[in-house]
Amino acid sequence: MIVARVLPNVTGLDKHFDYLVPERFAPLVTIGTIVRVPLHGRRVGGWVTAIGESPEVGRVDRDSLKDITGVTGTGPPAELIELAEWAAVRWAARRRHFLVAASPVRAVRQLPGLQRTGRVAEPRSGATTSILTAGGGVLRLPPTADPVPSVYSAAALGPTLVVVPALEQVRMLGARLRGAGLSVAVVPDEWASAAGGVDVVIGTRTAAWAPCPGIASAVVIDEHDEALQSESSPTWHAREVIIERCRLAGVPVVLVSPCPTVTALHWQPAVRPPASRERDGWPIVDVVDRSDQEPWRRSLLTSTLIGHLRDHDRRLVCVINTTGRARLLACRRCRALARCERCEGAVALVDPGVLVCGRCGADRPAVCRECGSSAFANLRPGVTRLAEELTAAAGRPAVMVTGADADLPPKAGLYVGTEAVLHRVPTADIVAFLDFDREMLAPRYRANEQAMALIVRAARLVGPRRRGGRIVVQTLLPQHEVIRAALVADPGRLAEHDALSRRALGLPPYRALATVSGVGSDEFVAGLDGIEVAGGDARYVVRADDWTALGTALREATRPRGSRLRIAVDPPDV
Repeated sequence: MIVARVLPNVTGLDKHFDYLVPERFAPLVTIGTIVRVPLHGRRVGGWVTAIGESPEVGRVDRDSLKDITGVTGTGPPAELIELAEWAAVRWAARRRHFLVAASPVRAVRQLPGLQRTGRVAEPRSGATTSILTAGGGVLRLPPTADPVPSVYSAAALGPTLVVVPALEQVRMLGARLRGAGLSVAVVPDEWASAAGGVDVVIGTRTAAWAPCPGIASAVVIDEHDEALQSESSPTWHAREVIIERCRLAGVPVVLVSPCPTVTALHWQPAVRPPASRERDGWPIVDVVDRSDQEPWRRSLLTSTLIGHLRDHDRRLVCVINTTGRARLLACRRCRALARCERCEGAVALVDPGVLVCGRCGADRPAVCRECGSSAFANLRPGVTRLAEELTAAAGRPAVMVTGADADLPPKAGLYVGTEAVLHRVPTADIVAFLDFDREMLAPRYRANEQAMALIVRAARLVGPRRRGGRIVVQTLLPQHEVIRAALVADPGRLAEHDALSRRALGLPPYRALATVSGVGSDEFVAGLDGIEVAGGDARYVVRADDWTALGTALREATRPRGSRLRIAVDPPDV
């Protein structure tokens, strides 16, 4: 009788168990099959991770083994079981998290037939074809460029896996690919078709774990987008999963982005279009220098902004994150923003007389670096009051949009809101960032990349410069690296700056970083060997030289009894 090794789908459990496969189930059970098994007096689901008489399976007393009690259906293929083993170390997590992502949302008992067409769609991207031929890499396209030719180039090699950040992008791209005659499976809804075999498998973040038999290439569109990383633990990133998956399969992957991240460029340098063509794909960027104003002024309505507000023939979107990504302080004497000497992030008065950086944790006396004054003003404008001011200045109502709004906003000529407005409003003539310094000085080491991503999103709303697309950026820091890169339509300048800074500070991708928090974290980190630990009060930052060393140490450390730990490897909020 056959013996199967099963990983139960049980929260908090990361251990295999051996079971006998009854003869009636033998034709149905393979590696990855989702089964039902008895465990501690109840029946639970699980995945078959090994099967047969190999040295790893069946080396126990068979008389003590219980039978598999049921077969639910088809599950992730063997290569994704192997990939989950890698991911469990990379993100110091349990394997079930990744196998859930790799499994169908509904039971699949029989796969449809092969639907591949082998069609070569046109037009293809010459740059992408060259990257694929060279074994994979990074393609930098302007924000208004069409990524579909890159997908056509990849699909010409054979079955292709495509990951994009947003569901609406998935639907649009899927429809266009089908219109070109390619067979497409949109996951997770069409998981069975993907497993049966199609030309292109496409989906959002979890598509990195979708089945794609005979995969020949993969494309990650908008590699820079935060939506490709899970916010909850484990904080896995689709980009890293796809790169490792393609490495194991021996096939190329292309990361496409208008502003490739430092992590992507650390993997491979970017291929970019000619400078003039790339610049044409960006909108006009106007910088409103507010450094000559008193920074604690309550109104953000500059003369430039008012001029645009009063042009009722143009749709204007005003962006300000009401919750704030940094507590900005400004010197009352010289008007300079208070910034960290070490990483240039925003600092805050945590204790009387002490400024603390929310990004790197460095502290210093509450003294202005420019003039030596100790008097600071806290800058905290509010979106509700801004909406009232914008309505009065424009002579037309401003529609307010925030992340809490579930419905699409009504059609209007003037919008104001958090960055959610960039996702809710389909098009605009002008996008104005009223207080962009909050984004650039946010207390996260990826703040510059995230700020540039907002500019990219705005660029797609307003379109290229030849159509009059315009972005207005109000700032107290007109010489900031993000501003300078946007002005010349060259995000590579920002990436070079950030790479030097991160290398000097020992931040990813040059070193591996994770946070450990929650009940029992004090005792947990005390037992970590071979990695750096900093912090306290049940919140710690741990670092190692590479991701494998970090993940292995975190997985092998003993968890205190009764602990409730949250381990986040390379978390998005640090």
